[in-house]
Amino acid sequence: MGIKVGMCGVGSFANSFIPLFNAHPLVDEVILCDLDGEKLKAKSEKFDIPKTCPSLDELCQTDVDAIAVITQHWMHGPQAVQALRSGKHVYSAVPSAASIEEITELVRAVEATGLIYMIGETSYYYPCAIYCRERFRKGDFGRIVYGEGEYYHDWDHGLYDVAKWRGGERWRELAGGPPMYYPTHSTSMIVSVTGAHATVVSCFGFVDEHEDGIYDPEVNVWNNAFSNESALFKMSDGSMMRINEFRRIGHPGTVGLSLYGTEGSYEEQANAKVWVTKNRDEMIDLSDLLTPVGRPAKPEGEMAAVTSADGTHEGVCSVHDISRLPREFIGLPNGHLGSHQFLVDDFVTACISGQQPPNNIWQAARYLVPGLIAHESAKREGELLDVPDLGGGSSRN
Repeated sequence: MGIKVGMCGVGSFANSFIPLFNAHPLVDEVILCDLDGEKLKAKSEKFDIPKTCPSLDELCQTDVDAIAVITQHWMHGPQAVQALRSGKHVYSAVPSAASIEEITELVRAVEATGLIYMIGETSYYYPCAIYCRERFRKGDFGRIVYGEGEYYHDWDHGLYDVAKWRGGERWRELAGGPPMYYPTHSTSMIVSVTGAHATVVSCFGFVDEHEDGIYDPEVNVWNNAFSNESALFKMSDGSMMRINEFRRIGHPGTVGLSLYGTEGSYEEQANAKVWVTKNRDEMIDLSDLLTPVGRPAKPEGEMAAVTSADGTHEGVCSVHDISRLPREFIGLPNGHLGSHQFLVDDFVTACISGQQPPNNIWQAARYLVPGLIAHESAKREGELLDVPDLGGGSSRN
């Protein structure tokens, strides 16, 4: 017996996930939902999915077991809470929320309902994160000393088109959000490897002066002046974590990870990826091992400009255990370095089994909250602030 899944939001990014949910052998039925009637009709016809719903309010009243929230990023938290309170499991695109109050309410909703919540964080399944988790499990790092995570994505690499598509005439008001409000691509890779969470942060911001005015505090609803933010965290295991979230940078774009231990380290620079040990007896070039070799995805519309030019929308590599994926996924889209199929399979499997997925609500909070507090520190010129922890859950993997 499978589950019924409602897809809330059928925009460009949803194109990568609708086929996967629809093809999963443990999904009996998919219902598409969107406020835009024309878009909803077009996607219904494109994917040959006849059942549709005109709003989240009405979708919550249907008999679907789970709702995938793939809407505008500032809506995710409240919509996920609404779905949970209506008795539905929730899959959410990133970020999980836009404030401490929203993420706290989301955690409490999961704890109160006992339902599955999973954040669709792609970086958890990136080859470098998988490789480092395995070496950490074996003890090869020793004790973790320091980690670096960064998400570099300049506005010239497709972000203008996406912002205009998402925000319409008000796109400038909505576009200039604090970079640290979108930290999970960076933080998740370190947190998911070490299991540690941030406890203290100091962050600084780069005041933007670009003529487009996106980061003019008098223009954007976030009252935000920073296009780039850099934060240093103390972690619960005694290590340090540096996170960079940059949107104005002379760089082709990357989601990067470097992790240093007392015995061994993983390091990335540009296209080079290496494992090294302190006694110099081991220096392994991992560039080929961690390079995607699978079938590249072909994103459509606005997302194509965002995810193709920087090489992130590609297939699996040799460290991905594709044997665990449903055979029905063969030949279907699998973007962001092979993560999409694993995201869908982990969520559906969790809904069926009742076991928490890797990117559960408590992990989602530990990915997001550090960034929210970091931005507050940046507004205070780097003031050292405590990072609250919303708990680790009772059955995390």
